[in-house]
Amino acid sequence: MAALSSVGLSHYLVLGALLFTISVIGIFLNRKNVIILLMAIELMLLAVNLNFIAFSHYLNDIAGQVFVFFILTVAAAESAIGLAILVVIFRNLRTINVDDLDSLKG
Repeated sequence: MAALSSVGLSHYLVLGALLFTISVIGIFLNRKNVIILLMAIELMLLAVNLNFIAFSHYLNDIAGQVFVFFILTVAAAESAIGLAILVVIFRNLRTINVDDLDSLKG
């Protein structure tokens, strides 16, 4: 039991910062595949949620945990709409490469 109590707020914040950094690097390194971009954005939201939960637990305030539920709801809707748009684009253009989506320009 002593090993579980040694995990402090700083450990969660470092993990959240690491996840956020990985997602930002994923966005900048991979600008070709739309699915990878959507997954990197979702990872970024989950890193922010981890920080909200950690601070909420550390400060004994439930507001951060309630805010995470709203973020997860918006993230689920964003994923569903993003994947639906992606399916429509793939049906019309037969590709999900970001560089080939320039035909959407008005």
